[in-house]
Amino acid sequence: MSQPGAFHFELLKTDGLARRGRLHTAHGIVDTPQFMPVGTQATVKGLTPAQLREAGVCILLGNTYHLTLRPGDALIAEMGGLHPFMGWDGPILTDSGGYQVFSLAPMRKITDHGVVFRSHIDGSQLDLTPEKAVAIQENLGSDIAMCLDECPAHAATEESMREAVRRTLHWAERCRSAHRRGDQALFGIVQGGTSVTLRTECAAELVKLDFSGYALGGFSVGETTEQMVQALGPAALALPVDKPRYLMGVGRPQDLLDAVAAGMDLFDCVLPTRNGRNASAFTHAGPLRLRNARHRRDFAPLESDCPCYTCANFSRAYFHHLFLAGEMLGPTLLSLHNVAYYCRLMAETRRAIEAGRFADFHAVCLARWGVSL
Repeated sequence: MSQPGAFHFELLKTDGLARRGRLHTAHGIVDTPQFMPVGTQATVKGLTPAQLREAGVCILLGNTYHLTLRPGDALIAEMGGLHPFMGWDGPILTDSGGYQVFSLAPMRKITDHGVVFRSHIDGSQLDLTPEKAVAIQENLGSDIAMCLDECPAHAATEESMREAVRRTLHWAERCRSAHRRGDQALFGIVQGGTSVTLRTECAAELVKLDFSGYALGGFSVGETTEQMVQALGPAALALPVDKPRYLMGVGRPQDLLDAVAAGMDLFDCVLPTRNGRNASAFTHAGPLRLRNARHRRDFAPLESDCPCYTCANFSRAYFHHLFLAGEMLGPTLLSLHNVAYYCRLMAETRRAIEAGRFADFHAVCLARWGVSL
């Protein structure tokens, strides 16, 4: 296990723009490309840390906004930090609350000073400045902290988009100055919507601040897949080769492979567990909707070649029954499989890059899913 303060990134191999790397953190190693299940409120919904480890998970994501509202970052610090609090001894990345600037727009006011939220829990006021976002994440003790940023909607005007980039850069400088923990990396976040010009300008300014890694935020906020892919490649190329690159909040399997092809390393999304709670399973052959009547007498596993606990022990017919009966075991087992599927997809992606055959792997997967390159 790496020692505190030893955060660094190794680029082990490239195949086209696809990258095979390794992150060293205070709580362990992360092989990239890698998917991070979302544990917004110090839990990946429905799954225990032991189940996550068994599924192949090595790094989780938590959220600054939600955890400072409940139970409070000071309380988590008293408990020794987020790792012992949630019983997870592996690496954790925490989002800064910037996405809530977008998702909770009706409940916030934004200025250069920061963001004032009205709590979605009790209506109390939260004043989230760049300095406060850093302090909260230092209390949480995550291995990777994110700068506070302004995430604009896809439909924002060019003027609003430019203003969001300007403010994101201003906040990044303040986050960089406020950050103190030597055992915690701090990543900057590139904004700019689908404008290649704005993305590259934002990236160039962030690189001057020399963060430990860089993220592309502001995708999956209303743009089409084609628009995202067109902006993703140039934005990734604007980032340093020797630093990790994180695509925030984008998570369909085809999107992950498209992003790997563009040179991205880290990903997070709620889809595996959200879809699992809603009777939808990810498989290499495409999605399965387990409430469909055709599964009532289907005794096959979700995937015949999947080694996860769910596939080794239960049939599609059983899942059909669980979801129709409203039993809580259904969402748990399906979420477990979906997370294991994402981890397996990333492991296969890493092997394909190592073997110099990622382009073929990418094409075969998309063809199997009925998606064109």
